[in-house]
Amino acid sequence: MKTANSLPTLGLAAHLDEIEQVPGLRNFLFERDRDLEIRDLVVLGNSDPDRCKSIAARARRMLDGHRGRVGIHGPYEGLMIDTPDPDIRAIVQARFRAGLSALATMQGGRGGGHMVVHSPYTTWHSYNRGTFHDDCTGILERTHACLGPLVKQAEDQGLMLVIENCEDKDPTERVALAKSFNSPAVRVSLDTGHAHYAHGATGAPPVDTFVAAAGAALAHVHLQDADGWADRHWAIGQGTIRWHSLFRALTALTQMPGLLLEMADVRDVFPSASWLQGEGLAQ
Repeated sequence: MKTANSLPTLGLAAHLDEIEQVPGLRNFLFERDRDLEIRDLVVLGNSDPDRCKSIAARARRMLDGHRGRVGIHGPYEGLMIDTPDPDIRAIVQARFRAGLSALATMQGGRGGGHMVVHSPYTTWHSYNRGTFHDDCTGILERTHACLGPLVKQAEDQGLMLVIENCEDKDPTERVALAKSFNSPAVRVSLDTGHAHYAHGATGAPPVDTFVAAAGAALAHVHLQDADGWADRHWAIGQGTIRWHSLFRALTALTQMPGLLLEMADVRDVFPSASWLQGEGLAQ
């Protein structure tokens, strides 16, 4: 039987304002030096270089004394990593480049931080495999054209891009995509609610199979509960995800990925952590 100290430690995804303003959240973060994913760059207008620098400087001040790992969720609204338009691609690259630079500042030279980017694989793509609209090769080529320079930047700065499933129906595709870069700076992220949505609404396999498909490539997990119909970001235990099967798959990995609670209401990290600890799954 696992003791509390042997359980994986939960981290959280939050905005800097939430850490400052939500009672108990800063203590929750600092008490175990939990991993943190800063979400400020997902807000439209926050991913230009000047705003990124300001956010990074604020994060450094706020996290003084915190020894957990720090990452960011990269911007994503309208910023497809497989965009076919070279002019739009340049904008995507500029936004991500600023994000990586901000992350390097937040890390203070420690390295090891992650930036989440969204998978290019859509439901349309999944249902058009093997048809006239099959775009497997195009997605791969366009994603390399977009992310290639950013992978080099991440390598140089000791950072990591993690590709998060969104609409993905086939859990192996983005794993193969990450592997195709042949770089330690590109790994895989799993969002449990996204996978459960894809399972319930589009016929994807269950959430635990996404873990098995990723294997050692899985570096990062967003933990959220859902009903298999939509992207809920509910507190853990409020939806229908089979959490015990998920954690069995996670503990079978050679290395536990970072586990970050990503809630629609950040205050739900408290009951979520309590639920998982009560089930003997995490602390």
